[in-house]
Amino acid sequence: MTTIYTLASGSSGNAALISRGDTHVLLDAGISCRRITASLQELGLAPADLSAIFITHTHSDHISGLNTIVKKWDVPICASMQTCDGLESRIAGISRSLRPFRWGESLSWGKMTITPFPTSHDAPGSADYRFDDLGVLTDTGYVTAEAADVLAGVRLLMLETNHDVETLRSGPYPYYLKQRILGTAGHLSNETAAAFAAQEVRLGAQELILAHLSEENNTPAMARRAVETALTGAGLSSRVSVAPRSELSRGFGLEDALCSE
Repeated sequence: MTTIYTLASGSSGNAALISRGDTHVLLDAGISCRRITASLQELGLAPADLSAIFITHTHSDHISGLNTIVKKWDVPICASMQTCDGLESRIAGISRSLRPFRWGESLSWGKMTITPFPTSHDAPGSADYRFDDLGVLTDTGYVTAEAADVLAGVRLLMLETNHDVETLRSGPYPYYLKQRILGTAGHLSNETAAAFAAQEVRLGAQELILAHLSEENNTPAMARRAVETALTGAGLSSRVSVAPRSELSRGFGLEDALCSE
């Protein structure tokens, strides 16, 4: 069974643990090394148990823990070639750990098959991933053709529902930041994510984890309502959960996705 735990999910930091058997992959390291270690310990694991770290992009809320990690842990760090270039310029000593991949190739990593695909975000080489039947799509201004193709048929999907559009537009953010978030290299709104969620459920997704919610421009209730309304309107149903912003989540597993709540 493939499982995912989110360690943090939001603008203040992002990290998740994806496991299949004794293969454990950390997805992003946007919180402190200390917090990551504490979460692993809570799950009965240690940093030495990690098979790899996969990075989506170079924004600080996804890589802030890497400065300490590369000093303390000997673990491969996988990312697109452009992201690897960015990491090398920011983090001393990371070069020896980097494992760049090329678009269009799937990676066999322990007991997992991992397929990266490009996203549309304001960070060169930004990516997301499919881990066997588990897909992740966050930090993208729209659903790229590659994302739709790779994620078709996943059974469990962690999906960005970053903001409610009207809450963002009427909120206190400066105009330039609102435009960045709303743009094609920004973040998915509840409504856009909900439409894609319905598409994925129609193709077989049985559980959705809503992630990367803005603390200022969204609430778990608004995100869940948008997705559930889209599913109901399409005559579909799925389990819908919201990842906590700053604490370890419960485990989500593909076998669990076959059961009703």
